[in-house]
Amino acid sequence: MEYQQLLTGNKRFVEEKLRSDPDFFKDLSKGQTPEYLWIGCSDSRVPDNEITQTQPGEIFVHRNIANLVINTDINLLSVLHYSVTYLKVKHIIVVGHYGCGGVMAAMSNKKYGFIDNWLSHIKDVFKAHETDLLAIEDKKERSDRLVEFNVIDQVRNLAKVSVIQEAWKDSKYPQVHGWVYDMEHGILKDLDVSIDEQDDLNPIYKFDI
Repeated sequence: MEYQQLLTGNKRFVEEKLRSDPDFFKDLSKGQTPEYLWIGCSDSRVPDNEITQTQPGEIFVHRNIANLVINTDINLLSVLHYSVTYLKVKHIIVVGHYGCGGVMAAMSNKKYGFIDNWLSHIKDVFKAHETDLLAIEDKKERSDRLVEFNVIDQVRNLAKVSVIQEAWKDSKYPQVHGWVYDMEHGILKDLDVSIDEQDDLNPIYKFDI
C-alpha cells in the first residue's frame, strides 16, 4: 500500500464523521476526559478503539512490545503520571494478545539484537512460572499461557508504582485489570485479575504515603 493512501483514508474518515456529526472535530478539540488507560502491545492487529467500539477521546493509550510495565521505562511512567494525576482515569487495563511475537521470541534462545534487552523482562516472567509452563507440551498453548502470565505480572507491576499508590490513598481508583485479545475470534478475555487496593501488595513494595 502506498503511503499516500493513508491521506486518502483520512479524507474519507473526516467526510464520514462530519456527515454524521458536523461538530465532531470541533467538540473533540476541546479536550479529553478518558476514563480508561489502555496499556497494550504495539502489534498493529490490536486497534483499541475498534475492538472496543469506543470513540476518540474515550481511551488514553500506551503501547509497547508485549505490553510491559517496567519501572525504569520513563515513557510508560510519564503516561501513568499524566493519566492518573491529571486525566483521573478510573481504570487501567493491561491488554495482551495471543500469538504475541514478543512473547514467542522471548520463549526461544534466538538472538534478535537490541530488542533482546526488552525481551529479557518476558523471560523473567517465564522463569517465574516455569514449572506451570513446561508442563504444557503444546507450543501454542504454552505461548498462550505465557501471554496470560505476562499480563497478570504487568498488572501486579502497576501496583508497585508510586503514582498508583498515591491515587489509592484518597480513592479506590484507578482500578487495574488484565485482559487478553484473541485475534482468531476477535474476543477480549477478562483474566479476572485486578488490583485496586494497596493491601494487595507485599509490604516491601508499599511506599509510606
